[in-house]
Amino acid sequence: MNKTPNTCPCGSALSYQNCCEPLHRHVDDGQIIANTPLQLMRSRYSAFALKKFDYILKTHHPDYLNGLTLASLNAGPQPYWLGLEVLDNHQNTAHRTQAESPSITQGTVTFKAWYKLEGETDAIYERSEFIYQAGRWYYSQGQQMTAKLPGRNNPCVCHSGKKFKQCCLKADL
Repeated sequence: MNKTPNTCPCGSALSYQNCCEPLHRHVDDGQIIANTPLQLMRSRYSAFALKKFDYILKTHHPDYLNGLTLASLNAGPQPYWLGLEVLDNHQNTAHRTQAESPSITQGTVTFKAWYKLEGETDAIYERSEFIYQAGRWYYSQGQQMTAKLPGRNNPCVCHSGKKFKQCCLKADL
């Protein structure tokens, strides 16, 4: 867990200012938006890590909110986010009539978002679905899976370069 204070939580190795912050800052004016489902998913992970829940709601497709509110996102306890592991991502093309060119309208990203909560390490392991609508990508829904904790001698989930047992497994967060 030896990330520099300016490193983006999404794990890109860029500074937050050069990675997810412009997306968070311009969510209302649309000057800077996520260009792919992967970029949106990474920016949403950063928003969760930084508790920018307004961004989470504004990038969640309204038809799929299922009662999600700012109050429910702010309700505790809040996890300490350790790291993001992207496993797969795809964009799907919708074929229209012969006269129209195909356009990308859906995408998926499979990831593990590792966190600590009340002393326990766990992950959200999900295949997230995204919809492209009105010139923007939105998260719609996800299929949850069960994550297996890394072995004690495996690399740590926070990408510190240390073994899991020497880093996040023993860290008291």
